[in-house]
Amino acid sequence: MRRVPIIQGELSVIAEPGVMISTLLGSCVAVCLQDPVARVGGMNHFLLVQPESNRPLSASDEQRYGVHAMELLINGMMQHGAMRNRLRGHLYGGANIIAGLAAIGTSNAKFARAFMETEGIEIGRCELGGTLARRVDFIPYEGRVRSMVVRDVPPPVIARAALAEADGDVELF
Repeated sequence: MRRVPIIQGELSVIAEPGVMISTLLGSCVAVCLQDPVARVGGMNHFLLVQPESNRPLSASDEQRYGVHAMELLINGMMQHGAMRNRLRGHLYGGANIIAGLAAIGTSNAKFARAFMETEGIEIGRCELGGTLARRVDFIPYEGRVRSMVVRDVPPPVIARAALAEADGDVELF
């Protein structure tokens, strides 16, 4: 099975057998969508609900926000033959891992549920909230999902876009 890892601000749409999309979540949310007739599915991984109104965003930054990540995921699936009225989804993440920090996870989880309900997308499994990280593996072609609680979270991954902008220089701190 080929594995496609995604990190914050990324998404992947797959319409072929033998492929698994994986991610690791804390306060972020991942939404797994599938059209069982077209056998296409995808997963996104968003960091926050929506950007501040006065902050300009690049196209790659937009994917970090739920409001954009959801539309990009749905549109990507429709380009592969999915129909919006056949979509089914699963929701994961939204944990409040760091005590005392704003309830970012709760806000992300609330947004994901509301979006699915507003759009009329059936929710299957829903594992939102708590205080522990989760690893999610999704096989889009089959619509199967596995979620595991992760007690020992690895250090955060630096976004790929930030690495590309470094021009080969690495600064350690």
